[in-house]
Amino acid sequence: QLQLVESGGGLVQPGGSLRLSCAASGRTLDYYAIGWFRQAPGKEREGVSCVSSSGGSTKEGDSVKGRFTISRDSAKNTVYLQMNSLKPEDTGVYYCAAAVGGSSWCSVAAREFDYWGQGTQVTVSS
Repeated sequence: QLQLVESGGGLVQPGGSLRLSCAASGRTLDYYAIGWFRQAPGKEREGVSCVSSSGGSTKEGDSVKGRFTISRDSAKNTVYLQMNSLKPEDTGVYYCAAAVGGSSWCSVAAREFDYWGQGTQVTVSS
């Protein structure tokens, strides 16, 4: 059974940076596309970014383009989300999720993903 654990969240000032990690256990992530999602209080879950199983394809949501970068490290069985130029509206619980797909496939639609982590809180505030 694939298990995902997010880490790296915290409190950061506007304009700051954080790097989130999504560490997997139980299975290799090599065959899974990984997505990052976030949910703010009272709002629907939003797709932030995704990376294909090969690492060759990525997507970002419009609200984070140019600021967030997703990457994966097969040796560490971990996917990262580098978040720069953070804004208060980036605040929320961030989740990583995994789905089996083609080597070039990824999606920022939550319904496509089967395995989810428990989330890590990101708060952007002065």
